Amino acid sequence: MPERAQDTPRSWDRPAGSSFEQWMQSRVARFSTRRYDFDALKFQADFDPKYRRGQMRYIGTGGTGVDSDSNTIPSEHFTFSTMVIPAGHEGPPHLHVDVEEVFFVLRGKLKLVLEKDGERFETVLTDRDVVSVPPGVYREEINIGDEDALMCVMLGAKKPVTPTYPPEHPLAKIKR
Repeated sequence: MPERAQDTPRSWDRPAGSSFEQWMQSRVARFSTRRYDFDALKFQADFDPKYRRGQMRYIGTGGTGVDSDSNTIPSEHFTFSTMVIPAGHEGPPHLHVDVEEVFFVLRGKLKLVLEKDGERFETVLTDRDVVSVPPGVYREEINIGDEDALMCVMLGAKKPVTPTYPPEHPLAKIKR
């Protein structure tokens, strides 16, 4: 991983001149200010309407090819969005070569198809099921239910450093 210049700001750095409250407000993304973006993957739906689905971005712009979205919280190491897949629609087979992708089903019934090097795995995900798909594995999500399926989608990187506690907190003294 390339070295980062110490004076290069990161997306989570406090903007110059902002109060703590302003900075923290910029880190909150509210459902009420979001709309599903059915255009992010419109090229797929234009090819075949069964691929029509909508993304609601919260953190970062995701892996859909959207370059920027001023209504998201910027992020350095992961993206987080929700995706609605209408009944009978699907996310076509695709892979990410550089990152894990997590699907957490909030509601609905999705057939998940995973493939790599000629091997295939299928399962059905329903409410509160989750899958973490490794890089280099094709993934396809097919809504086999009678209603819209809603899932959280996260693309991310390595495990963060173990968190610490304030020095005065009782847990700060516990050794792990």
